[in-house]
Amino acid sequence: MTAERDFVQAHTEELLADLDAFLRIPGISAQPEHAEDVRFSAEWLAAAAQRTGFPTVEIWDTAGMPAVFAEWRSDDLDAPTVLVYGHHDVQPVDPLELWHADPFDPTVEGGVLRARGSSDDKGQLLFHLLGVRAHLAATGRTSPAVTLKLLAEGEEESGSPHFAELLRAHRDRLDADVVVVTDTGMIAEDVPSTVTGMRGMVVCTVRFHGPDMDLHSGSFGGAVPNPATEIARLVAALHDGAGRVQVPGFYDDVLELSEQERALLAKIPVSDAELLATAHSRALAGEAGYSSVERLGARPTAEVNGIGGGYQGAGNKTIIPRDAFAKLSFRLVADQDPGKIQQAVERFVAEHTPDGIGATVAWEGEGVPPCLVPLDTPAYRALTEAISTAWDGREVLPTREGGSGPEALIQRAIPAPMVFLGAGLPDDQIHAPNEKVSLTMLYRGAEAAAHLWRNLGALGPDGLGRT
Repeated sequence: MTAERDFVQAHTEELLADLDAFLRIPGISAQPEHAEDVRFSAEWLAAAAQRTGFPTVEIWDTAGMPAVFAEWRSDDLDAPTVLVYGHHDVQPVDPLELWHADPFDPTVEGGVLRARGSSDDKGQLLFHLLGVRAHLAATGRTSPAVTLKLLAEGEEESGSPHFAELLRAHRDRLDADVVVVTDTGMIAEDVPSTVTGMRGMVVCTVRFHGPDMDLHSGSFGGAVPNPATEIARLVAALHDGAGRVQVPGFYDDVLELSEQERALLAKIPVSDAELLATAHSRALAGEAGYSSVERLGARPTAEVNGIGGGYQGAGNKTIIPRDAFAKLSFRLVADQDPGKIQQAVERFVAEHTPDGIGATVAWEGEGVPPCLVPLDTPAYRALTEAISTAWDGREVLPTREGGSGPEALIQRAIPAPMVFLGAGLPDDQIHAPNEKVSLTMLYRGAEAAAHLWRNLGALGPDGLGRT
C-alpha cells in the first residue's frame, strides 16, 4: 500500500460525486443543438480544476467548441513541464432505445459506472484531478513536482476540426517537456498496459452516377451500366483473398513491426475467443500473416462503413438506379501520410470507374496522421514504473490503439516525448449504448498519475530527452 493509494481510497466518494455531476452534462460536440451543453461542460471542468488547486484556469474559444486550459507551476525552479491532454465532449447517444437507462443519468452497480462519457473521456480527466491531490498529500508538497498543464479539448468527438488552429494560437502556453495523453485504455483490469501507437485515418464517400434518371430494368437492364453494381465491384476490389488492401502504393510507407515489438505484442493475454466475445462476432478476419492483436493496432486497414443506392423500401422496384455510394475509411499506421493515401485512393477509384459512370470522391477533411511512441525514452520508463507501482509491481505491456485521435497533431506542434496513461477497458462500449467505466480502473489511474508526477519530477527537464 502506498501513501498515494491511501489518499485515493479515502476520497473515492468525492470522485463519485464529481463524476455524477460532470456526466449529467450532455456535451455532444457533433450536434449543434448541444453547443451550450458543451460550453457548460467546459465551465464545469474549469471550476473543478480551480477547486483542485490549479491557480491558472482558462476557457479557450480560439475556434470551434470551448477547450479548458489549467496550469499549476511547480515551486521547484528546475521542474519539468508536463502537458496532460484529454477531451470533455462526448459522443452522440443514438440509438437511444438500446440504452438500459438515461445516458446522462449516471448509475453505479457492482463497481461499474454507466453513462455517456464515463470512460471516454470524462472519467479519465477527473482521475487526474484526484491524482494531483494524491501526489501532493503523499509527498507533503504544496505544489506538484512538475509544472502541470491540463488541456481538455471540446470537439474531439467531432473530429477535432479546429484543434490544429488551437495549438497554433496557444503554442507558447502549451510548451512542455513531456506530453501525457489520457484518452486511451488498458488490456484488462489485471493486465496493466500503455498505448505506444495510434492509427491515423482518412475517410471519404465515393459516389457513382449513371443514367440521369432511374431506368426500368426490363427496358434498359443489360444495356447500360448500373451504378449499384459498379460500386459493389469497387468495394470488392479493395481487398484480395488474403485480406490485403489492393490500393496501389497503400503499403509503401508502412513502418513494419520490429521483432522486439512483435514479441511484446505476443505477450498480450487476449485470445481470439475473448476478442470474438467482446466484438459480439462469430468469426475473425483480416490481413493474413498477422495476429489479431497486430491487426488491430499495428496494421493499416480499408473498411466499408456504408454502401447503398437505388430503391430501399418494402417490396421490389425493378430499376437501374441513377446513383450509388460507398463510405470508406482507411486506418493508417506509422509513416503513412494521409495526403498520399488520399491520392492513391482517388487513383484506385478512377481505375475502377467504367465508361458511362461518373465518379466523385469527397474527403472528410485532411485526415488524421498516425502516432507512434518509442519504447526507450526516459518518459516511457517513468510512466511504466508509475503504472507498475499502481498495479502492485506487475509488468506493463505496450499496446497499439486501433482508433485515431489528434495525438499526431500534438506531436507535430510540441517537440516533446509523448506517453499514454489511460484507464479504459476494451468492453467499456465507448461510442456505443451503455458506455461504462470500471471504478477500480479510475482509482488505479489516479494513483498511477500521482506516482508519475513524482517520477518525472525526479528526472528533471534535462533527463526527459526532449527533441
